[in-house]
Amino acid sequence: MRMLIDCGTLALHDRIERHRRVLIEDGVIRAIAAHLDAPADATVIDARAHIVLPGFIDIHVHGAVDADTMDATPEALLAMARFFAAHGVTGFLPTTMTAPREHIEAAIENVKQAMVQPPAPDAARVLGVHLEGPFINPKQCGAQPAEFMRPANPHEYRPWLESGAVKLITVAPEVDGAMRLIEDAQRFGVAVAIGHTDATYDQAQAAFAAGANQATHTFNAMRGLHHREPGALGAVMANDAVYGQLICDNVHVHPAAMNILHKCKGADRLAVITDAMEATGLGDGEFTLGAQRVFVWEGVARLEGGALAGSTLTMDAAFRNIIAATGCSLAEASRMCSATPARAVGLDDRKGRIAPGYDADIVILDADLRVVKTIVGGVSE
Repeated sequence: MRMLIDCGTLALHDRIERHRRVLIEDGVIRAIAAHLDAPADATVIDARAHIVLPGFIDIHVHGAVDADTMDATPEALLAMARFFAAHGVTGFLPTTMTAPREHIEAAIENVKQAMVQPPAPDAARVLGVHLEGPFINPKQCGAQPAEFMRPANPHEYRPWLESGAVKLITVAPEVDGAMRLIEDAQRFGVAVAIGHTDATYDQAQAAFAAGANQATHTFNAMRGLHHREPGALGAVMANDAVYGQLICDNVHVHPAAMNILHKCKGADRLAVITDAMEATGLGDGEFTLGAQRVFVWEGVARLEGGALAGSTLTMDAAFRNIIAATGCSLAEASRMCSATPARAVGLDDRKGRIAPGYDADIVILDADLRVVKTIVGGVSE
């Protein structure tokens, strides 16, 4: 199957090009040039009035449209994947909640099966699991159920690392066993984020030295910045090697704070995420997250006690929000929504760029930065 995209504006990794053509064959980008003839059997997409970007990659997302990763069913993942594709996402990490062991393992197995199934033509690709917990700190539980938080036990987590499905795990480095988990994860190629943590600055830096490479929803559910104890947040901001995930919904983080993090990390270390939950795409009402009641009002999801409970954000909205908050360029915003999250979880060898040899995962936006079309693996939704 061949496709040729005639681009008006094309976002490459570090720059914007005008009036380029992208040739796709068998799901892979083969060539980019100003002048390319369309093969006789190619589908031609006229994007001369549009903006062509690498497809968005969401490495932290729980659910949407009444479906959740913890449902552990193929139907739930497919519903999520189709909804995400409609919002420009071409790949995502279904994200778990802190829960009993058997529930987490069911979610891991469901994702593992989805990864090897032929993808639906109108759906984002399931790229692996993000385990958010259960080895996190009740003092920074956020919307994670504290009753299921526990020390990191190799007998529990090692089969998860060995599954091949887990790409990212969020831990609190101060929890018993967490530092060993960080070291073990390196041997299996699993990225580690610190999050839901009350770690001090020194504890967080020790976790980064041991191999953790990012922070889960930076600012949220972590010890904050103080001038005498910089805390986990200070460690994230000060360490140039660390990626900072950021929920760009203007609720979890004020736009001014989003801009500050961008100034600290830059586009190559700031990874835009949604942290979306099952209410996303459904409007206001009552929903659940990790078996907890969640109330959505004016698009904001909260537990009964008032704590934020994930978001109802989509990646296309997050893309617009990070530009508005920081004044960054289209190329920078594209990196923060595609290449940087892909690299943070070790998937940047074929994902996150429009370049020869990369998977043909592309989103086309109009002049208002709204999704016109999403192409996943060379197939248009």
